[in-house]
Amino acid sequence: MQYMNGPEPVECDPQLIDLVLTTAITVHRNLGPGLLESIYQRVMERELQSQGLKVASQCPISVIWKGEDVGMGFRADIIVERSLLLELKAVQEIIPLHFAQVITYLKMTSIKRGFILNFNVPVMKKGIKRISI
Repeated sequence: MQYMNGPEPVECDPQLIDLVLTTAITVHRNLGPGLLESIYQRVMERELQSQGLKVASQCPISVIWKGEDVGMGFRADIIVERSLLLELKAVQEIIPLHFAQVITYLKMTSIKRGFILNFNVPVMKKGIKRISI
């Protein structure tokens, strides 16, 4: 599934956000910190799908320049229900570059809400960063 700039911004249901964040907290409680990002991503995908959600992973995001698709520029870790973008991390700390990355992805997809989920923290609530455009 390829994502490009859409004509209309995509809103996200607050209940979907609650479900996704609860899932991230549950995954973190069970796996804990210290694993590779790819493991958290795979488990998050499976857990979200098991709850009946449409989940796309490693989604190519095209770059549009002057109305022309110049090719895949980025890959979003997870997009849920075409309305919520998740960028998973397993890093010591979230830095400004991570925020810039997600803001760019949101702009390129017309999705309005995203989260950075850093699983390398003692308590998952401290690893959740909300980003809206």
